[in-house]
Amino acid sequence: MTIAWRPRSVRVRLALWHLVALVAVLALYAGGVFVFVRHSLMANLDGQLHEDFERAEDAFARNPDGTLSYLIADREPPDPADPDTSAGPWVVVWALDGRPLYRDALAPAPVAAWASGGVAVRPSFRSAQAPDGTWLRELTGRGDLAGGAAIVRIARSEERVRRETRGLLVVLLLGLPIACGIAGFGAYLVARRALAPIDRMTTAARGITAARLADRLPIDNPDDELGHLASVFNATFSRLEASFEQLRRFTADASHEMRTPLTAIRAVGEVGLREPRSSQEYHEIIGSMLEEADRLNRLVESLLTLARADSGGARLLREPVDLGGMAREVVEHLSVLAEDKQQAVTIEAPQPVVVQADRLVLRQALINLVDNAIKYSPAHGQIRIVVAAEPSDVTVTVQDTGPGIAPEHIERIFERFYRIDKSRSRGAGGAGLGLSIARSAVEAHGGRIEVECAQPAGTVFRIVLPRGNPQQA
Repeated sequence: MTIAWRPRSVRVRLALWHLVALVAVLALYAGGVFVFVRHSLMANLDGQLHEDFERAEDAFARNPDGTLSYLIADREPPDPADPDTSAGPWVVVWALDGRPLYRDALAPAPVAAWASGGVAVRPSFRSAQAPDGTWLRELTGRGDLAGGAAIVRIARSEERVRRETRGLLVVLLLGLPIACGIAGFGAYLVARRALAPIDRMTTAARGITAARLADRLPIDNPDDELGHLASVFNATFSRLEASFEQLRRFTADASHEMRTPLTAIRAVGEVGLREPRSSQEYHEIIGSMLEEADRLNRLVESLLTLARADSGGARLLREPVDLGGMAREVVEHLSVLAEDKQQAVTIEAPQPVVVQADRLVLRQALINLVDNAIKYSPAHGQIRIVVAAEPSDVTVTVQDTGPGIAPEHIERIFERFYRIDKSRSRGAGGAGLGLSIARSAVEAHGGRIEVECAQPAGTVFRIVLPRGNPQQA
C-alpha cells in the first residue's frame, strides 16, 4: 500500500511547489540551451565541410592515368599532444563507377569506404564512428573535378563538438541541483517571511477567549489578502463580543425580571403565614400571588417566543390575512385599555389588503405596537392606525401622541429588556420584550419595523411587509 507523504506546514508546501515549478523551468531551459549549443556547433562544423567541398572542386588536377592530384598540401601528421590536429579535413574522391581517384593518406577507414548505396545529387551529411571510437562528420556529394564528374567526400572530426557538448552537459547537470537547492532554500525563506503574519495572527487568536473578546488580530498590511483575512476575523470577533455582551445583559435582565415576581410571591406568602387570617384576607393574598405568577408566566412565554425565533424553530402557518381586518380585531381586543384612558383609536384601511402570513404571529406583533401606543399616550390622546398597499410592499402604521423617543434611544428600543427612563419604567408595566417580539415576528415574514418621531409629538411605528403575491380586493 502506497502512502502519499503530505507535509503539514503550509510554508513547506509552498516551497516544494515553487521548487517543483522551478525544476521544471530550469530543466526545460537547460535542455533548450543544450540543444541550441549542440545544433550551433554542428551547424558550424557542417558549414566548414561545405566550404571544404566547394574549395575541393577547384583544387584537383587530372593525372595521365586518370587519377587526380590534390593541389593543396597534404596534412601534417597528427600531434599526440594536440588531438585537434587530426580533426581534418580529409578528402576522398571516387569515379562514378566506384573507382578510387584520390584518397587522403590520413583519412580514417570510414571516410575511405565506398558509398555503396549511391550518392544523391545534392550533398548529404552523416556521422560515422571510426574503429578507434572517434566520431567523424562527413559530407558526400557529386562534383565537377578537373573537367569530369566524380564523387567527393569531405570529412572532419566531431570530437571537438562532442567534447564541448559533454562539458556543457556536465555543467548543466551539476549546476541544476545546486541552483534548485539554492532556489528551494530561498523559496522556504520567502514563504516563511510571507506567512509570518499568519503565525502572529495564530498566536493572537490562541489567546482570545470568552474573557478576552476585546483582543484583536494584528494586521501588518490591511491591503493584502492576509490583511483582508485578519479584518474579517476581527469583524467576526467584534460581532461575537457584541453577542456575548448582549447575552450577558439578557441573562442578567431575565434573572432580575424573574426574581422580582418570585420575591413578591414569597414575601406575600410569608406575610400571610405569620398569623391566622380570615378567608377574605387569604383570598386577597392568594390573588396577589396569582397576579405575580401570571406576570412570571407571561415573561417565560415571551422568553420562549424569542428563543424559538432566534433558533429558527418557529414555523409560520401562512394563510391569506386581511391587514385591515386584523387591525380592527386588535383595536377591539385592546379597546378596554384605551377606554380607561379615554383615548381615541382610529383605523384607516380604505380597501382590503390581503397578504400571505401567519395570522397569530403577525397579530401578536401588531398587538404589542398598539399596546405600547395606548400605554405611552396620555389620557384623551389619539392613536392612528393606517393600512396601505405600495407597489412593492404593504405597510401598517401605528402613530401615537405620546412623549416620543429621543434619537439616542431609537436604535436600542428593540433590544430585549431595554427601557427608556420614565417613559418605559416598570411602573408602566411590561418586561421590555414587546418590541423585540414584534420585530422578530415581522422579520420572520421577511419584513421590517421602522420607527420615527412624529410631528409635533408622538412616535410612528411602521410594519413593512414584502408584497410578494398579495391579493388586493
